[in-house]
Amino acid sequence: MPSINDILILLPEAYLVVAACVLLLLDAYLKPAQKGIVHWLSILVMLVAAWLVVDGQPASPVTAFSGMFVRDGVSEVLKLFSLLIMAVIFVYARPYLRERAIPFGEFYTLSIFATVGVMFLVAAGSLVTVYLGLELLTLSSYALVALNRDSRLSSEAAIKYFVLGALASGMLLYGMSMVYGATHSLDLHAIHAAIVGTEWKTLLLFGLVFMIVGIGFKLGAAPFHMWIPDVYQGSPTAVTVFIGSAQKLAAFGMAYRLLSTGMGDIAGGATGLAPQWQMMLAVLAVLSLAIGNLVAIVQTNLKRLLAYSTISHMGYLLVGLVNAGPEGYSASMFYAVSYALTSAAAFGVILVLSRSGFECEEIDDLRGLNQRSPWFAFMMLLVMFSLAGVPPLFGFFGKLLVLKAAIDAGMMWLAIVGAVFAIIGLYYYLRVVKVMYFDAPVEGKDVRATADAPARWVLSINAVALLVLGFTWAPLLAWCQRAFAG
Repeated sequence: MPSINDILILLPEAYLVVAACVLLLLDAYLKPAQKGIVHWLSILVMLVAAWLVVDGQPASPVTAFSGMFVRDGVSEVLKLFSLLIMAVIFVYARPYLRERAIPFGEFYTLSIFATVGVMFLVAAGSLVTVYLGLELLTLSSYALVALNRDSRLSSEAAIKYFVLGALASGMLLYGMSMVYGATHSLDLHAIHAAIVGTEWKTLLLFGLVFMIVGIGFKLGAAPFHMWIPDVYQGSPTAVTVFIGSAQKLAAFGMAYRLLSTGMGDIAGGATGLAPQWQMMLAVLAVLSLAIGNLVAIVQTNLKRLLAYSTISHMGYLLVGLVNAGPEGYSASMFYAVSYALTSAAAFGVILVLSRSGFECEEIDDLRGLNQRSPWFAFMMLLVMFSLAGVPPLFGFFGKLLVLKAAIDAGMMWLAIVGAVFAIIGLYYYLRVVKVMYFDAPVEGKDVRATADAPARWVLSINAVALLVLGFTWAPLLAWCQRAFAG
């Protein structure tokens, strides 16, 4: 029987589930003119949940429901940033949803349930919890992608996402079943301990391979990236910003729980499986860096460019994980947080510049933006430079830390590959900047910020934070390092 302590440990998740149900019922009874109440309540729900995460964080790691959930420093960081980013996304989304008549209630409710899935994933202590969180996240995401029922692209993207996502989930579940067969346990810590004495090493390695495939798909790493460009382009931009930011924090959390907690080194690494999955992740990292950066060069659609940029950035995240130690994990988590904040700002600019009947998603749509909206051109410049890793922006230190982690792991060649592709990636980021500052505006196409004041203010804070955090990144890194200490 669950105890009161189990309930208290899962209080933020339980609160979000109840809040989502209440908002769904409230939306059903509100008049159309009153739907804005759901928007503000949804933002408040996320902020209260973030406060519950911080306020209830125990001094040392604790578990709930017989070890199925873990509450520790890692889950705290990932949950907190997921909730704050979701609150930011809700602010960005309101004018976009209103102008396209996309249902408010469904968007906010599904987003909250997806956030619960994120929180389950990053706090998973069992294979069952991993799969529960993953399916809650992905099923909500499928519905969100298809939310704009009048868009053919949105429906097509949802079908592709559903089919490929179901295939990846099946392969992950198949790998988990092999791991269970080899270790006779679903608990990740018990699996970790059972690796020493199992006689089914081959079965365990096959299960590891299938789990890596599932992780690669959820991260959007090559060669499991096929869904990323179409889903990014076809989804409503208010949904794309969630897939490109908060979902990546969840994918990192899932990778850490499965690979480190479940399949990591034991007693110095002599009998662990880290050497096997390190090389697999290194291969995925190189493929992601190559495909993401090279294909992004030829893109003309801004959302597809950011999609291939995501693939390359997941390559850098994997470069950090290759370290398979506290330094590598903390560098990768720092990178995941920096990328999530930067990606939210990138799609925030697109949302603010879009209006009814016009999606600001082609690179040419930004021509001469500096002449029309200098401040928003400057914010997009900060975003592009941060994604490119130009100092002193936030993204530069993320790249620096993961490359250092690879060098410390004895993989100098991987760090060199990462540095080379960082230089190649400069081209398509600088291309966007060149279009905004040096190209003449297109006649008859007036691209200006049309969103409401809250969206513009929050976007300004989000973008400027990329510059401020570039000078004050050390406390965040220290927080990430403490999360993995011991």
